[in-house]
Amino acid sequence: MKKINYKIIGLIGFIIIFIGVIAINKTHYVSYVDFYKKVNNKEIDTIFYNDSDKIKFKEKNNNKIYTTDNPRKEDFKEDMLIKGIAFKEQTNIGEAIYAFLGLSLIGVIVFTAYKKTRKNVIPIKQFNKEEKGNVFFKDIAGNEEAKENAKDIVDFLKHPDKYKKLNAKIPKGIIFYGQPGTGKTMLAKAIASEAGVDFYSACGSDFIEMYVGVGASRVRSLFKKARESKKAVIFIDEIDAIGKKRATSLQNNNEEREQTLNALLTEMSGFSSDENIVVIAATNRLDILDDALVRAGRFDRHIEIALPDIVAREKILTLLLKNKKIDKDINIKDIAKKTIYFSGAMLDLLINEASIIAIKDDNDKINASHIDKAYLKILAGDSKKDTSFLTKEDKKITAIHEAGHAIVTKSLNLASIVKISILPTIKGAGGFCVNIFNEKQFKTKKDLESEIISLYGGRCAEELILGKENITTGAYNDIEKATKIIIDYISKYAMMEDSLLNYDILNEDKNIIKQCKIIALNLYNQTKNILLANKDCLDSLINELLEKETLDEDEINNILKNCV
Repeated sequence: MKKINYKIIGLIGFIIIFIGVIAINKTHYVSYVDFYKKVNNKEIDTIFYNDSDKIKFKEKNNNKIYTTDNPRKEDFKEDMLIKGIAFKEQTNIGEAIYAFLGLSLIGVIVFTAYKKTRKNVIPIKQFNKEEKGNVFFKDIAGNEEAKENAKDIVDFLKHPDKYKKLNAKIPKGIIFYGQPGTGKTMLAKAIASEAGVDFYSACGSDFIEMYVGVGASRVRSLFKKARESKKAVIFIDEIDAIGKKRATSLQNNNEEREQTLNALLTEMSGFSSDENIVVIAATNRLDILDDALVRAGRFDRHIEIALPDIVAREKILTLLLKNKKIDKDINIKDIAKKTIYFSGAMLDLLINEASIIAIKDDNDKINASHIDKAYLKILAGDSKKDTSFLTKEDKKITAIHEAGHAIVTKSLNLASIVKISILPTIKGAGGFCVNIFNEKQFKTKKDLESEIISLYGGRCAEELILGKENITTGAYNDIEKATKIIIDYISKYAMMEDSLLNYDILNEDKNIIKQCKIIALNLYNQTKNILLANKDCLDSLINELLEKETLDEDEINNILKNCV
């Protein structure tokens, strides 16, 4: 239904009333002396008489209405009639209309102001239960440990009497934590679907307002709705929006967020034993949540939804390709191997992009080539179609940079290099070198150092071939990543000699920059030594890239087979 625009209605009403008032009062005033002269000269046709202080009259030769003062004489009517003037008595309708229009004008103004004020009132957000879910545990692959924990919650909701025998209580709050795209929301929906209970979903930002008290009201509204269902799952995504650690100083105090958090804690503490309501929250950062939120009796069950390992990725890919038409050349194990650090959402994106590419190719099946194109598109972005703006110098610099990365990575046996290109992409990269790293549960000190050396490969190759004065800005992202690893190397992992302290906790150290410089220069020199030892391979790879612009895994391995 189309909304009524009260501003326009008010404006139109004002104009009509204003015109009406003007029309009613549009008469010509004549003094009583001039009026009486007209009477004596027999120029007046009709007098319109009433009890007001003014009377109106009409002349014989025109239809204009004139106004003069009312003499209020007893014989005024008789005198006028004797002189042959028509006399018409009338009630003061004009003044009544004038008063009515004036009051109407005031009413219109008040009504418009009232509607405007109503619009500015902050409404209490209504949280409605979602339709019966169609996401079940069978639709979720990987994270088997998390699913096992979730099955306990389902059993609590379905068979509460079984647990009452030993006075076991249903967990009031559960936190799913992990990186974005790992399936936290999906698992929460699956719990509600498996248990056959109502599912109420909200986001932390839904409770945040600039007006104090609104967030707390919305929390109470959400829990009131859930209590009406008796059995329900409340899911609050991005709970860190309201649940961050509270400030210790008054200067950093956020009263609205604290009131909202307090309301949430109070509602959770107010569950009675016969209310089978589970509150599930999701966050990417468990460490930043307030202690009162994660204590026993609140969100006391913490379940990590981690990035899938190679086995889990294989299961997820199998599930995603289940209802797709795929070519027999697709090897799911190979796809799982090269999609290291991919979340479930990214794997879903990979398969969907491959489907789109297959459709563009007028192919009724997804094949390995489509998967490869989708993989490169996600990691590096599509190559720009128009490269006419590139100069030979641009291509040469990019070839030197990417070849430097490849030589160092190959020499350290850090990863498999599947593709190198010197063509710019729509993501802003001047070129790219796609690596598949070895999957490890832990990273050693040597692993971190190798990553830093690999990142320095591009800048170091530029320096060796172009000279120090001709190094470019192309390495800015590599240097940024290397710096972050070095800071963690020193401050978090205590991998410097004679240091077993976490500088993040100390929150101060004047020598950390000096230590970062020492490590960076040492590893940069190691990078330089690797490239000098493989100068022939570096030159060969640069020349091949300038000739072909893009190299695949077999071509790269053939050139780099003699790297040391």
